[in-house]
Amino acid sequence: MKRIITATVLNRAGVLNRVTGLFTKRNFNIESISVGHTESADVSRMTFVVNVEHDNAAEQVIKQLNKQIDVLKVQDITDQAVVSRELALMKVASTPASRNELYAVIEPFRATIIDVSRDSLIIQVTGESSKIEAMIDLLQPYGLKEVTRTGTVAVPRGTQKAAAKLSSII
Repeated sequence: MKRIITATVLNRAGVLNRVTGLFTKRNFNIESISVGHTESADVSRMTFVVNVEHDNAAEQVIKQLNKQIDVLKVQDITDQAVVSRELALMKVASTPASRNELYAVIEPFRATIIDVSRDSLIIQVTGESSKIEAMIDLLQPYGLKEVTRTGTVAVPRGTQKAAAKLSSII
């Protein structure tokens, strides 16, 4: 079962290593990890997509993460309404004759061509992981040369907390 776990941490050397070490100790496979600054330069936000067998295992690693000195907040946002995105860059083999066909393939995905060379195109696409996977599948027959992905970043939608508070009052 895939889980999306976010951690807000102090932006210090070695924090990423300590945090990922906790996942390793629990034998979790980190499918994607994204780390970046938040609105504060001293704080970073980590977003992990991990595969776990049981929800209890995810709860245990969250408890252990919360005990870390440099960790400010940890959340499992899997079951919340979230906005999630991923960025992918794909290099596809392309001749001048096949370019119009490739344009037609990528247009419904709202992808953009960011580089053109004699024998290839580099395509940029953003969206949910399933959208990226679908585009990769469609581009395979054209000769996909390289794919690089950022990993998932996710933020809970803003209306959830108010809804949760309201239901606890009623």
